[in-house]
Amino acid sequence: MLETLKKQITAITENTAVSTDSRLQDICDLLKENIDYYDWVGFYFKNGDKPELKLGPYAGAETDHTIIPFGKGICGQVAVSNKNFVVADVAAQDNYIACSITVKAEIVVPLFINGENIGQIDIDSNTPNPFTEQDERFLEFVNAEVAKIL
Repeated sequence: MLETLKKQITAITENTAVSTDSRLQDICDLLKENIDYYDWVGFYFKNGDKPELKLGPYAGAETDHTIIPFGKGICGQVAVSNKNFVVADVAAQDNYIACSITVKAEIVVPLFINGENIGQIDIDSNTPNPFTEQDERFLEFVNAEVAKIL
């Protein structure tokens, strides 16, 4: 299934007739609709020169977390570490910002352009410990495709 999704992601990013934000939204929708345990899918981007992330396109429940300071929560930590962060159980994380009481796990993968961390893809899951190394590699692929259109 991931190979099929990869082809669909590439088709979305290569569709230059559609705005970048629309393509990012299409990617969020595609992932949320096709991977059972991806309950919230969104992009956060560096907010200009400020040490914070700003919410971009997303699919899933509305969130109050439209701005996240670097270092705060899982997303803010990835903005500083530049490394993937897989959280099997959000309740076990001290520096976790709860978006919903239903969220059990989270994965955040940084998005790089020319070696600079400019944002990330963030996935919340209502399923305990669902993320595997396969998810990490897949989301790295998604971000590499997205980087081509930013």
